Amino acid sequence: MEIKGRFDHFNINVTNLEKSIQFYEKALGLHESHRKEAADGSFILVYLTDGSSNFLLELTWLRDHTQAYELGENESHLCLRVAGDYDEARKFHKEMGCVCFENEQMGLYFINDPDDYWIEILPLK
Repeated sequence: MEIKGRFDHFNINVTNLEKSIQFYEKALGLHESHRKEAADGSFILVYLTDGSSNFLLELTWLRDHTQAYELGENESHLCLRVAGDYDEARKFHKEMGCVCFENEQMGLYFINDPDDYWIEILPLK
């Protein structure tokens, strides 16, 4: 048997859903595709899209988890390629105060979201 997988979504848990949605819209141009809310209000899942691929970022908010998430060494990360002037994108992210790591020698940088997840930013090639 040969399995043919296809990327669908990546999940991160967030403490403030609206703040996270606003961050991803402003910093990366992602917007809400759809959401699922538990009937008892215990969770909300919001799926963000870039509008050009089928990949979704799932933001999970859990009512009973009010403390910050423990991210360990935070070695896993998302990576997005941005169109347009890469230096202008970096400048914009610096103005937002969300650039957390730069490696000019490798030509990349990372931003962190409100829950401190790291997102690698690369130029569109």
